[in-house]
Amino acid sequence: MTFGAAFLGSAVESVEALTIVLAVGLTRGWRSPLYGTVVALLALAVLVAIFGQLIVTRVPELTLKLIIGTLIVLFGLRWLHKAVLRSAGVIAMHDEDKSYAATVTEIQGTSARQDWVGFTIALKGVFLEGLEVVFIVVAVGGTSGGLPIAVAGGLLAMTTVAGAGLVVRKPLAQVPENTLKYAVGIILTSLGTFWAAEGMGAAWPLDFVSVLGIAAVYFGASRVAVALIRRPVPV
Repeated sequence: MTFGAAFLGSAVESVEALTIVLAVGLTRGWRSPLYGTVVALLALAVLVAIFGQLIVTRVPELTLKLIIGTLIVLFGLRWLHKAVLRSAGVIAMHDEDKSYAATVTEIQGTSARQDWVGFTIALKGVFLEGLEVVFIVVAVGGTSGGLPIAVAGGLLAMTTVAGAGLVVRKPLAQVPENTLKYAVGIILTSLGTFWAAEGMGAAWPLDFVSVLGIAAVYFGASRVAVALIRRPVPV
């Protein structure tokens, strides 16, 4: 569960970061965006090394579960909320092609001599999306005592998405991002609920297996919400 949660959460953010890097690379060349990506990844690795160790070694376990569990619930609910609204037709589905086109337009409006523009855009995109990957990896791994497993899940997700980007060399429009965010939102919210309750002293009847039951409750509630707020498709 730790590996899966870290992998899925990291994959979602990696797809968004990859869209930005591809837009920069295909528009201005690959040198500057690749440098920006490397710098961003190094900075993120330092954050994981520092904060991961501090969290695991300095914070009492119950306090850690309560704080991180609550944060994960809030983080998961944000994704789940948007996924429900998109599934119900209240807000538009996220469009990677549109995001790609917007980035290309921004880059093309600058001088070709300003290579730092491509570097900065790639650095900003990878770092900001990567911060959410760091949060997921540290929170999931630190709370369950499996930081190395969570790091492995995050790294595998980023490697897989990067490999896909090298193969297709275009926006990953076929990736069902809303479905992925829906699933990750339920997983993170369920894990957060489990850990936050444990941090408050609750004892789950089936221990970690209870997460499956919590996930089923959240999924059922979300489908009811989609049915209640679904907007009719215009004819």
